[in-house]
Amino acid sequence: MLRFARGYIRCVDGFNRGLGKIIMWGVFVMAGILLWSSISKTFFNPSLWTLEIAQFAMVAYYILGGPYSIQLGSNVRMDLFYAEWSTKKKAWFDAFTVFLLLFYLGVLLYGALNSMAYSLGYFGKEPFAFYWDLITAFVTGGPDGASEKLGYIERSPTAWRPYLWPVKLVMVVGFFLMLLQSVSELLKDIVTIKGEEI
Repeated sequence: MLRFARGYIRCVDGFNRGLGKIIMWGVFVMAGILLWSSISKTFFNPSLWTLEIAQFAMVAYYILGGPYSIQLGSNVRMDLFYAEWSTKKKAWFDAFTVFLLLFYLGVLLYGALNSMAYSLGYFGKEPFAFYWDLITAFVTGGPDGASEKLGYIERSPTAWRPYLWPVKLVMVVGFFLMLLQSVSELLKDIVTIKGEEI
């Protein structure tokens, strides 16, 4: 168990740390987009795409940076009693609260998967069956086979009208990575409770 926990923690933490350090630069991407928006509105014809792309970049920055934020423990915490507790007591409390976080992230992931299926033109009640059919169609028939399974692709109601499935895919990936990172935090707490080192 300890060997598995160490391997899982090393793998998940390493991936999310690397992704988080890349995503941190997203602030400059958003600033560049908004700067271009201001320049184009002042000196040229205003760009239709800038504000919506800035919103999409903010979603990617916030959601894909979430796993690294969980890893660093930079979430907001009520530190009234927690700071005075022993390491083992903190680990017990964190292990309990991680279960609540896992449930919450599971609900968010399910909702994101439903929303992405909707954005790909699926309006039924079984999104996992839709994804299975989509993957099967892609494997057996390639992109043409998969396109037969897709319905009306959702677009933004703005003048620019971008497709919405890419930002919803970012949400699915981000929530999944946060779920993996939360399991990593749970394993760290269990190892600490047992009195072992990671």
